[in-house]
Amino acid sequence: MKKLAVFDFDSTLMDGETIDFFAQELGFKDKVVAITKRAMAGELDFYASLVERVSLLKGLPHSKVEEICQNLPMMNGASEVVAGLKARGYTVVCFSGGFRDATQPACATLGIDADFSNFLHAEEGILTGAVGGEMMYSNAKGDMITRLQSLLGIDRANTLVVGDGANDLSMFAHADTRVAFCAKPILKEAATHCIDVKDLKEILKIV
Repeated sequence: MKKLAVFDFDSTLMDGETIDFFAQELGFKDKVVAITKRAMAGELDFYASLVERVSLLKGLPHSKVEEICQNLPMMNGASEVVAGLKARGYTVVCFSGGFRDATQPACATLGIDADFSNFLHAEEGILTGAVGGEMMYSNAKGDMITRLQSLLGIDRANTLVVGDGANDLSMFAHADTRVAFCAKPILKEAATHCIDVKDLKEILKIV
């Protein structure tokens, strides 16, 4: 029986928000954190908030982005939950409204099968403040999960999703096992399971 597990990245597989680490480098972390918090609570349109936050990164060297992304803190239990799910026959995928600079190295280290995220645009090694990619809209994760389920021949009964914020709601709509991980209230309401401790190994008790 084929099975699919889809994880959010920021504040789920990784302990923090990637864009907050970037903003800290530029000295306006508090401003970006405030926008991120409202977006994850469902108070702001995800696309608009993403574009606004990335515009603030204009001028950051891409080399600094890569350096930060190589040193992001993984969530407690991240490697164990990926290994445990793969041992149980799951294909494990990461969807992120964040950035490929962060998801690609982390997912390679964790042994995740594929990652889908956004790209920070740079010219001559400097961020322009523009963003593009597969995960820019509030319904992007839902759209992508149904395409993956169709491609892999996996139904919602054999799909596990894990996330923490409002932009995970669209993928929650297409899975029978829905884990809200240290999540905002709006996502907990849509979940079948809630984990309120920072330990992803708790998911292995559910599956």
